[in-house]
Amino acid sequence: MGFVFQSYNLLLLAEHDIEVTAAVGDAEALLAAVAADPPDAAVVDVRMPPGHVDEGLRAALAIRATHPQVGVLVFSQWVETSYARRLLSEHAGHVGYLLKDRIVSTGEFVGALQRVAAGGTALDPEVVRQLLATPAADAGLARLSDREREILGLLAEGRSNVAIAERLHLVERSVEKHVTAIFTKLDLPQARTDHRRVLAVLRYLRS
Repeated sequence: MGFVFQSYNLLLLAEHDIEVTAAVGDAEALLAAVAADPPDAAVVDVRMPPGHVDEGLRAALAIRATHPQVGVLVFSQWVETSYARRLLSEHAGHVGYLLKDRIVSTGEFVGALQRVAAGGTALDPEVVRQLLATPAADAGLARLSDREREILGLLAEGRSNVAIAERLHLVERSVEKHVTAIFTKLDLPQARTDHRRVLAVLRYLRS
């Protein structure tokens, strides 16, 4: 995989056979690097020069708008809900939003990066919690049971069925049945081009 990466911990990525195609120091350089040679994913800090305010988030939105095939993994010290909601609602998949202080292992970070590059999502549970603070008005979501809503929240974090089963102490087959029920209640039929897990998550977040 190739990644554009804000100057950070390049050795860590190299140890996991991840090729860093560019390491940049500001939002303008990030956008230029992606435009010159679109990578599989870009890892973006919310605060980037010159202002150290929200340049990274605005660059992430620009990348998703102009290069939808490029995954964007945003790192932040807090949840900027307005930008996060735009990032997640305007583009299906290829996106992640993690909180720096809650990354506890290299494997967790690399796994999130790989999911985003592959077209999935990777969201910190606190990001999900804040985005879902407003009660759902979606009729399909209203049909979900408490367990199904819990599982959908874990899907929003980018968790696999196996990971959800381990977290909730369920057998994998049980999780599969719940996920299928979620798709049914949200009226998400099987299709060749649409990723139902991503579409379900976006319905949840938009609510």
